[in-house]
Amino acid sequence: MIPVNTPLLNGNELKYLTECIETGWISSEGPFIKKFEENMATYVGRKFGIAVSNGSAALDIAVKAIGIKEGDEVILPTFTIISPAQSIVYAGGKPILVDADAATWCMDVNQIEAKITPKTKAILAVHIYGFPTDMDAIIELANKYKLAIIEDAAEMHGQTYKGKMCGSFGHITTFSFYPNKHITTGEGGMLMTDDKTLAEKCRAYRNLCFKPERRFVHDELGWNYRMTNLQAALGVAQLEKIEQHIVRKREIGALYNHYLNGTPGIELMPVQTDYADNIYWVYAIISKHKTAIELMKQLGEKGIGTRPFFYPMHWQPVFNKMGWYANEQYPVAERIAEYGFYLPSGLGITDDEIKEVSETLKSVLKD
Repeated sequence: MIPVNTPLLNGNELKYLTECIETGWISSEGPFIKKFEENMATYVGRKFGIAVSNGSAALDIAVKAIGIKEGDEVILPTFTIISPAQSIVYAGGKPILVDADAATWCMDVNQIEAKITPKTKAILAVHIYGFPTDMDAIIELANKYKLAIIEDAAEMHGQTYKGKMCGSFGHITTFSFYPNKHITTGEGGMLMTDDKTLAEKCRAYRNLCFKPERRFVHDELGWNYRMTNLQAALGVAQLEKIEQHIVRKREIGALYNHYLNGTPGIELMPVQTDYADNIYWVYAIISKHKTAIELMKQLGEKGIGTRPFFYPMHWQPVFNKMGWYANEQYPVAERIAEYGFYLPSGLGITDDEIKEVSETLKSVLKD
């Protein structure tokens, strides 16, 4: 079996984890947490980093920190994981959806302005799979209508938009460090901002909103969303090798392109846009004829791990039960959700495995 993701842990991970164990600093207090926050913030070009337990936790905190409340609307792509929409709903707000861009699969920024109402409080931009969202257009609209920007950069470690690091845009940014990311801590996430007040709010919300002057006294409700020193130790080691990881990801993409360019029955992602080169967080394709489910089943039977694309928010049963999105259609998101999936492309994959996956895919496309 070739798994859809194999992480790469060949740096100082073991050394730093051993240090945690030998010193006893294994909980949410310990030197690696501050080091990881500071190193990550420096790398991205932010003033403040706030490490948390996972990317969804980061989104929960971000939405609360910018003040989303009952009745507020936040515009985001329908084509994304449910986490951003879920965080908005938990805060009492409503996700307002736009379709995906046909080339990059990020949100179609040309559809945003028509969705802005007096209830709109923020735009939640999600960078998808290999490309960033067109941030210039979002920043222009946010300035025009006085909206907050939440930048979900969970998949974009090391990616740039017009030469500027993803994660450095907007009022607040969230990252994920799940095992399939360019930097992994197993589970884990981080918020980033240049706003000191927002940073202080985020730190409070991740730690149950303990009052600084008296522990176990609370003026607000927060969460236990703390990252452990063990996770942060992994993150510090992973960040030390981020540039090698980015090079390897693009090598993986180039090698798949070499084997799959011109293959009948599939569409490949662009190599670049006018504002970014594909970072190939995953190697994603779209089938032209068979559904993703059909192809994934055939590949699975031959030992190739795959994952389907995101399921659009307007199709999610949980939101339909709430009476939302019943008559809304987003044709780009619908097509890529039905026909799109990604191949094994974790940092630990070998060149021989990429060749095997490619040859197997070609064989099942002929069936």
